[in-house]
Amino acid sequence: MAADITLLFKASVKTVKTRNKALGLIDSSSREEPSGAKRARARDSFSGRAREVISNISKLKDFLLQHRKEYVNAGSVMCSDVSRMTDSERDQIDQDAQIFMRTCADAIGQLRSESVCKLYSEQRAVRVKRVVDKKRLSRLEPEQISHNKQQSDGEENSDKPVSDSNVDLWEDNRVDDDLSPEEIQMFEQENQRLVGEMNSLLDEVRQIEGKVVEISRLQEIFSEKVLQQETEIDSIHQLVVGATENVKEGNEDIREAIKNNAGFRVWILFFLVMCSFSLLFLDWYDG
Repeated sequence: MAADITLLFKASVKTVKTRNKALGLIDSSSREEPSGAKRARARDSFSGRAREVISNISKLKDFLLQHRKEYVNAGSVMCSDVSRMTDSERDQIDQDAQIFMRTCADAIGQLRSESVCKLYSEQRAVRVKRVVDKKRLSRLEPEQISHNKQQSDGEENSDKPVSDSNVDLWEDNRVDDDLSPEEIQMFEQENQRLVGEMNSLLDEVRQIEGKVVEISRLQEIFSEKVLQQETEIDSIHQLVVGATENVKEGNEDIREAIKNNAGFRVWILFFLVMCSFSLLFLDWYDG
């Protein structure tokens, strides 16, 4: 019976989609969004892709465990023909599993690189924004001072709280747009956790790939031994057929010898009878 590799095919398709998302091939044209919503969406997308990779690896593991008995029993004469898996199906499973694991490894590497790049981009964006804000503040201060000098002392005293309040309000808005240290620390911790998960998943994928390669090597050795035994069985069969032919020829020779011996005995008996009659005739003639 042919093995059902639907689960392996679906997992491979999902993994290819995840890798394409990590490479930026899907949803490349995104609209402008607020920074907070964009960060939340990127974080949710990253976590979703990571969970999808984990789910695909789990599906591959379940698929291999489900078809382990049919896969390992290669050329076994004890298993029935109904549950036997052909060598072409095993080769197809090996090929699909290796492609699937390479795709998972690429996706994990892309996710890990993306997490590091995202952390660096966020930190650099915060730094550049703060530098720009600082330059804007440095330009606003001379303009405010020159404007205050042209006004009277009373107006100067009344305008200072207003300008200070405007700067404070603008500073509050700027801080709201920036990331707080707690958020930065939270992002760093989350990135470290995701990097650790990706490393563990990558190690697991490498272990599975090594096991699959080892199974393939053992299967090749087993196939060579089976072919060698088949050759020996054919040679033994030829020897048995030759021995059977020799036994038949020996039986024919024995039958022929028995026939020849029977004719020889008849001639001897006939000779003795004739001699006896000759002696009797001579005795009668003398008498």
